Amino acid sequence: MEKYVPDIYQKSIYTVDYSKLYSNGIRCLLFDLDNTVVASKESNPPEKAKDLFISLKQKGFKVIILSNSPKSRVRKFADFFEVPCYHFALKPLSFKFKKVLSDNHFLPRETAIIGDQIMTDVLGGNKMDITTILVNPVSESDVVFTKFNRFFEKRKLKQLEERELFSRGNYYD
Repeated sequence: MEKYVPDIYQKSIYTVDYSKLYSNGIRCLLFDLDNTVVASKESNPPEKAKDLFISLKQKGFKVIILSNSPKSRVRKFADFFEVPCYHFALKPLSFKFKKVLSDNHFLPRETAIIGDQIMTDVLGGNKMDITTILVNPVSESDVVFTKFNRFFEKRKLKQLEERELFSRGNYYD
């Protein structure tokens, strides 16, 4: 059950303590795209996120988008944010995580994933033994496949709350 528990839980990508991550040896930040950085049905990249990514790169982080979305969607945002990306990642499967780490020469202990889903981002990151950061979705609107995942996520969240392992709204770092 612990494989569904994030290491860190924050309200959004803008409330994460990136200085603390850096001081703990994290150098690579993997960002999920849809409903983490931008609403899943939004087609315009947010300037606020670009500013965040610029700031993180200036602090010494490698910022990468790791998304289950198709290449055409992910590439548009990655180009705007001026960061590398990996599309159709099939999270929580580990092969794209391994590819990202290998391509960019990072160890799991130097890497964190930031995403809005426990069934993909948190589970995938925990399977790879990287730091997992769960944030609230930026929108309640999801694409069809994500709606399917959310159904199972709600059930898993209920189990985690019953076991007092995790509770929505109780943020921690």
